[in-house]
Amino acid sequence: MRTNEQRQDIRERFLRVDTANVADALDELGIVDQGLSAQFTPFSGSRLGGWAYTIAGQTQPYEGTGDASKMEACAGISEGEISVWSGDGQGICYFGELIALGMKERGSAGALVGGGIRDIRWLQEHEFPVFAQYRTPVQSIGRWRVTSWQQPVSLPGATSRWVTVAHGDFVLADEDGVIVVPDAVVERILERAEALTATEVEIRKALRLGKSLAECLANFGHV
Repeated sequence: MRTNEQRQDIRERFLRVDTANVADALDELGIVDQGLSAQFTPFSGSRLGGWAYTIAGQTQPYEGTGDASKMEACAGISEGEISVWSGDGQGICYFGELIALGMKERGSAGALVGGGIRDIRWLQEHEFPVFAQYRTPVQSIGRWRVTSWQQPVSLPGATSRWVTVAHGDFVLADEDGVIVVPDAVVERILERAEALTATEVEIRKALRLGKSLAECLANFGHV
């Protein structure tokens, strides 16, 4: 069981490495198909990293002015976690400004939405990182509701149809895309990604000093 201090340290270290190096580290361990589909786009911020707090829902017409289960789910998020949303509500917004503000107050580090979002201008104003599949002005109230949280969810994959994201996995996203690190190997993958990052720094330094790419690859290997 990691302490809050350990979780925060791990999160800060992950934010200093690229998703590409994390993906390479996962491949080295034989943990493949952890990248998410290129459909996931940064709508607010360009980097996202945190512990997965999963929320799932489904299309389900209902009466009333709100979704009590959605509010209950959102209230459970903790510091350093990102909400990871999954559902079948094509064209519907799962996540917007007010939910973001409530989660930010609880220390949430952002959101990864396997569906639609809205209020993008305001999410950017609040500097709340959000990666999502699409944008839409259509609200979920009366159309789509939360059915579970803190249970494994499935999101579209880059090299597989689906990627499972469980509560407590680590999610990292940047300009290259989104990668999911299973909880059991978080520290091991982080350490290897840091080592790959350090090697890349040395290669770039050598190139600036006039070394050829062939010489750098001979000295440092392929990264």
